[in-house]
Amino acid sequence: MKSKIIKHITPQNYLKYYYDIPHEGKTSAGKPLRKLKDITCPYRGIKIIPSETINGFEKRLAQCRTALDGVELLSFYQENMLPTEKAMFAIFKDFALINPDDNLQNCLQMIKTNCLTRLKLEEMEVLDDVDHLTRRLSPQSALKIRAKTTKCRQIIISSPAHDSFKRKTFLSSLEEIIPKENEKEILNDIRNKALFLPTSESSRNAFVVKYSKRSQTEIIRRIFIASTGSIEHVTPASNGGLNAIGNFLLTSASGNRYRENMPLSEYIKRHPKIPQYMQIYIDDVIREIHNGNLQGNETYPYKIKKKLFEESKGRIMISLGAYKYTEEEAVQAVEAFEHRYR
Repeated sequence: MKSKIIKHITPQNYLKYYYDIPHEGKTSAGKPLRKLKDITCPYRGIKIIPSETINGFEKRLAQCRTALDGVELLSFYQENMLPTEKAMFAIFKDFALINPDDNLQNCLQMIKTNCLTRLKLEEMEVLDDVDHLTRRLSPQSALKIRAKTTKCRQIIISSPAHDSFKRKTFLSSLEEIIPKENEKEILNDIRNKALFLPTSESSRNAFVVKYSKRSQTEIIRRIFIASTGSIEHVTPASNGGLNAIGNFLLTSASGNRYRENMPLSEYIKRHPKIPQYMQIYIDDVIREIHNGNLQGNETYPYKIKKKLFEESKGRIMISLGAYKYTEEEAVQAVEAFEHRYR
């Protein structure tokens, strides 16, 4: 597969082209959040790589020729890596020690066969969980879903050389099923369970299988991008979420993409430490506001606290004890800022 080519790499188009995350045009109200530094990802707990580092990274990436070059570049971002990316980096380090003049694509191709087998087993386990949930449906509805999971299994088993069935196609097919009124909640549970199908964000095996067909440049870029800053809708836009800073979080790109349109209350089940990470995130944002780096948005902590509580169904309860502004004072600070620049 050929790389997507961008003539001018910018923080605004980077995630859109390379990671399929909305560019700044759709999240322009979140621009003040993008400028913050030393912020903890509220989904994954790692420190987010600031967007301003993207251009410098791309310049160094263009000079990478060997596996050793790639490992040395990525080593600068090791502390920012998420679990899947960190596991891949460890594999690349070992490979580069023995094959310093080789490239990382060959590393992935060497281990792809075993990883593909493990990936298929991971997929089967999720399909089993989906089928188990269909027991709560009427026979007619259950049969429709099991026909789809059976087709997926046939693809997985029939061709050892085939990477796998298309996850997006399966998820889309579930959306086509129109449930009876008393089955809507159950079908929603099934759709959420299907989102657990492995991706390159959640599974080392899925990463190896997907990127064994990509160039070393794309592989290195993918490791880096996962931890770069991205604006995330707390309430997804597809569910009516507003394009307003009070509905935005600054997250890692991987945390954003992996959530997809999953309800926040469901995402917490996958990552139980999210409430803890959210508090650290808010404390980081408060520090930045106190340092004068989010002027005109002093009400953000109060807005996002309310939004997170609602979207998580009460599972996220943020403390603003460290914040120097009362809610009334925050409103006054915003009004004063707007008056100065009116």
